[in-house]
Amino acid sequence: MRVALSILIAVHGLIHLMGFAKAFELASLEALRLPVSRPAGVVWLVAALLLLGAATALLLWPRGFWWLGAAGLATSQVLIVMAWSDARFGTVANVIGLAAVAYGAFAWGPFGLRAEYEARVREALTASPTSSGGGPIAEADLAPLPAPVQRYLRHAGVVGTPRVRGFRARMTGRIRSAADAPWMPFQAEQHNLYDPPRRFFWMEATRAGLPVDGLHAYDDRGASMRVRLLSMIPVVDVRGPEMTRTETVTVLNDICLFAPGRLLDPAIRWRELDSNRVLATYVNGPNTVRATLVFDDTGALVDFVSDDRPSLAEDGVTLLPQRWSTPIGGYRAFGPYRLLSRGRAVYEAPEGPYAYIEIEVTEVTVNPTVD
Repeated sequence: MRVALSILIAVHGLIHLMGFAKAFELASLEALRLPVSRPAGVVWLVAALLLLGAATALLLWPRGFWWLGAAGLATSQVLIVMAWSDARFGTVANVIGLAAVAYGAFAWGPFGLRAEYEARVREALTASPTSSGGGPIAEADLAPLPAPVQRYLRHAGVVGTPRVRGFRARMTGRIRSAADAPWMPFQAEQHNLYDPPRRFFWMEATRAGLPVDGLHAYDDRGASMRVRLLSMIPVVDVRGPEMTRTETVTVLNDICLFAPGRLLDPAIRWRELDSNRVLATYVNGPNTVRATLVFDDTGALVDFVSDDRPSLAEDGVTLLPQRWSTPIGGYRAFGPYRLLSRGRAVYEAPEGPYAYIEIEVTEVTVNPTVD
């Protein structure tokens, strides 16, 4: 879609060169009956360059597309009105271009979920302490933890690494809204910060060729999940105390998967169930959630199971109690750490369990700073 729009805007921009050519007598253009002064010809050239710049930006620099396109379309329409009898059909192209610019302003500009994600991450990173206090994580720090958790932290390579203040992760994969819904490919980025806990998850997916944006936000203002079609049309908007408790489970899950050094947090209480299973209870403000962590004999975490994270019903509003788990499909090195590389999330629906998201992790950076 972006390529097709880029070509349309570029062709529309090239047509504006006709006004410049006539004004400076560079070509004989009988289709243009009205005279074009040289000052007006320069404006036709400016409109052409703005539109060609917008077409290029749509492919190479999307953040600049919307304002270049808006300036080009405004200039173009003024010229079309001035030469209405010759150029009136250019209004059709401008209307199409205006729809594309509106989408760009939400998808990459200041009005969409992406811009909100980036602003909230910058705010959180700026306010986050630059040090968690204390030296690197030592073997002695692991002593209060259950034996399976100690083995996992050694497996993850956290001994000798800095205390965890937060992390950034990037991933790709596919997601669906229900067991019988089509899969949507996506790419995502998230920032989690602690002291206090904050989580911001941004996703860009595609369904039936159309872009779908999603933003999960969790901080001292509560939690919300919003999804928009074409970056503008609300599809899901869930928030409130129940959503905040639900996302508290996700915060605990992220600690286990992406920042295991944070399992030393005193907000997490432990009960060892057997040699390979522990029950974790995590408290953040008024929200208390629980999950069972399952490990294999090598010390790797292989599953995380919780009854405190309901699924979203088809109405996009109601939360349905269902068991939630995140079986891990593989590990690899991210800097000094050994963390998950592949995984999925599964709901145990009444009709049977189904995976609703599958991920491939491409980056994990612990203790990120403001870019």
